[in-house]
Amino acid sequence: MTESRGLVLVVEDERHISDVQRLYLTREGFGVHVEADGTAGLAAARRLHPVAIVLDIGLPGMDGIAFCRALRDAGDWTPVLLVTARGEEADRILGLELGADDYLTKPFSPRELVARVKTVLRRAAGPPGPPPENTGGRLSVDPVSRTVRRDGEPVELTATEFNLLHHLLQHAGQVFTREQLLAQVWGYARYRDTRMVDVFVSQVRAKLGDASPIRTVRGVGYSATAPGP
Repeated sequence: MTESRGLVLVVEDERHISDVQRLYLTREGFGVHVEADGTAGLAAARRLHPVAIVLDIGLPGMDGIAFCRALRDAGDWTPVLLVTARGEEADRILGLELGADDYLTKPFSPRELVARVKTVLRRAAGPPGPPPENTGGRLSVDPVSRTVRRDGEPVELTATEFNLLHHLLQHAGQVFTREQLLAQVWGYARYRDTRMVDVFVSQVRAKLGDASPIRTVRGVGYSATAPGP
């Protein structure tokens, strides 16, 4: 027996899909708890404290959007992987704006599901051996505690939002394309929908306000200004 990687909560109302998700996640050493509606799923998240949540958007009781909003409003930043149907693009973007970390579109490979769960967990853990605290001007970013302060006040960021900000600050002045950020922050080897990068940049900017160091380089991508004195 190998040590468990932790408990993954699967909230999915289609039994044949949740059975496959359970099978493949279990094979990879995860414990799995399944709920078939959003209300029960949210209660399970609060009771079980999973390491990650695989969340279908189209759920009875409470849909995935309301689930994600309730989770984040309560200050719970457990990594969330959304599962959506092809016609749910608007809901998918809203889910990301509410703090989901990634998404998969049905139909999907169960191996890709497992890979995505591992990826969001790596992002939540952060890079090994982080450098000292990066402090400058109004913004303070501590990669050890993974905390951000603006004018001395804490700012709540998701794991992915923190990693994006930290990556840009580590390479202040360097311009990254959206594809490069997907590879280096999200860990995707293949080209994906780059709109997700724009959503997360928008979220970080909204939370940091005029203290945000992220700048748009028109026609290329994004960069961060170096911290001030």
